[in-house]
Amino acid sequence: MERLQPPDLDNLTPEQEAVAQAIIAGPRKAVIGPMRIWLHRPDLGQHAQRLGQYCRFDSSLPPELSELAILVTARVWSSEFEWSAHKKIALDAGVSPAIIEAIRTHAEPPFENDTQRAIYDFARMLHTDRKVSDAVYAAAVKELGSEGVVDLTGILGYYTLVSMTLNVFEVPGEGPPEMT
Repeated sequence: MERLQPPDLDNLTPEQEAVAQAIIAGPRKAVIGPMRIWLHRPDLGQHAQRLGQYCRFDSSLPPELSELAILVTARVWSSEFEWSAHKKIALDAGVSPAIIEAIRTHAEPPFENDTQRAIYDFARMLHTDRKVSDAVYAAAVKELGSEGVVDLTGILGYYTLVSMTLNVFEVPGEGPPEMT
């Protein structure tokens, strides 16, 4: 069965066009990936793109750490579009190629510091167990602070929505870096 396709960007409703223009005016500069699918429901698209802008560009986590969390999420969900889009961003942000490759192959990453380990453990446990242990939570708070753990949880939730959207609608796996 053919999956829902993104709407034609040259033939949007006024509501869809408003969301598309908000995305284009923001740091992403283009309407691609899950945002194209979300245009079918402009209210969802508007709220999701605002949340995504916060999670990717404005959270308290530096890009190296948020990209680490995004890659863990992409791999857990086997979201190839998301993986392709964020691998380069993660490299540019300073995540080591060895860590990225280990996440890709489901191997134990060679972490460079306790903060990376805390983010990885938190993300993996939350995605696989649907909760985090007291020890993993405490390590994350120690490394990120309570507000950082709130942002980390938001990033993981948002990129789960992204990955689910990409997987449900079978968006092909070669996403550009500016995707989300």
